[in-house]
Amino acid sequence: MASGSSSSFSGSRSRSIPSSPPLVKCFNDEIAPLRIVKFHGPTRGKRFYDCPYWPRTCGYFKWVDEVDEKDTAISELQYEKECLEESVKKLKENNSKLEDDVNELAYAVKFESMESVKADKKL
Repeated sequence: MASGSSSSFSGSRSRSIPSSPPLVKCFNDEIAPLRIVKFHGPTRGKRFYDCPYWPRTCGYFKWVDEVDEKDTAISELQYEKECLEESVKKLKENNSKLEDDVNELAYAVKFESMESVKADKKL
């Protein structure tokens, strides 16, 4: 009896569940959340992707085993691109602020040097 329970345990361990689910986008170009069927029936426990705006969805629905690896790779790359574009935008904003600060300091230094020249002329 113990051997029967260990074989069922090892059978459940043999299933490969990805550590992080692939990024899949719905028709709204939003990341579709990974969900699990909770209702009683033949699909209970089955995993699927759908629109994140439930119940007003765009109609996107795919079972996990129907997701094409190429599509998920494209979605992941698009998400990474969006993150990089956001980082570039923030860096450009920071760069602009730094340029403004440098220009203000340069003006202040120039003004101080002009004041010191005026003071030297008075002496």
